[in-house]
Amino acid sequence: MSIRNLHKNFGDVEVLKGIDIDVAEGQVVSILGSSGSGKSTLLRCVNFLESPTMGEITIAGETVRTRPGKNGDLEAADIGQLNRLRSNVGMVFQSFNLWSHKTVLENVMEAPVYVQKRPVAECHDEACAYLEKVGIYDKRFSYPSRLSGGQQQRAAIARSLAMHPKVMLFDEPTSALDPELVGEVLRVMRALADEGRTMLVVTHEMGFAREVSNRVIFLEQGWIEEDGAPETVFGASRSARFRQFIAAQPH
Repeated sequence: MSIRNLHKNFGDVEVLKGIDIDVAEGQVVSILGSSGSGKSTLLRCVNFLESPTMGEITIAGETVRTRPGKNGDLEAADIGQLNRLRSNVGMVFQSFNLWSHKTVLENVMEAPVYVQKRPVAECHDEACAYLEKVGIYDKRFSYPSRLSGGQQQRAAIARSLAMHPKVMLFDEPTSALDPELVGEVLRVMRALADEGRTMLVVTHEMGFAREVSNRVIFLEQGWIEEDGAPETVFGASRSARFRQFIAAQPH
């Protein structure tokens, strides 16, 4: 996946000011930054949940075709292509976004059955396998309201995996969780990284960024301020702003 010269404006406010990132297959990239630095906006522009103002997004070797939109942002020139490319991108949000009226199993099966048009029996068996992988197979017939936040987030990860994505995007997946539930979600993410999944992770979990990532990017006011291997970024950062950011993190 690659991001080229990505800009995003909200009215007169320029949130992203020209971002270039290449994510190699199997690479885990953690994106760090203070609130308002553009981290979540960057992630949402990758699959056009937010429309970029300028730039190119390439997924699985194919660049999203765009044209100027009415409000000054870009829009997809070919909705069919965008939907096809989106199916290669799994997204895990802060707030789980599970359907409350469907069981966990139904949540995981929904998109493979109705979007990808795959056989129900195949999707059922895969969904069960993914729920086993994330450790909540025993909750498959429960509704989201009966699950803890950590269990809901693991269900959301299973739902993403069921689409067979080429790359997975995580938007601060532990930020809405009680501290004692964070570890169970991070364990699942570590296991996915060990499998060689391609992952772009917006996170405030410094331990994950340091120990699991192949690469760490620090965003500051819409720019990439630091980009490198974790041992370099954390151990010998050239950025005074990043050193200040790290010093302010809880230890």
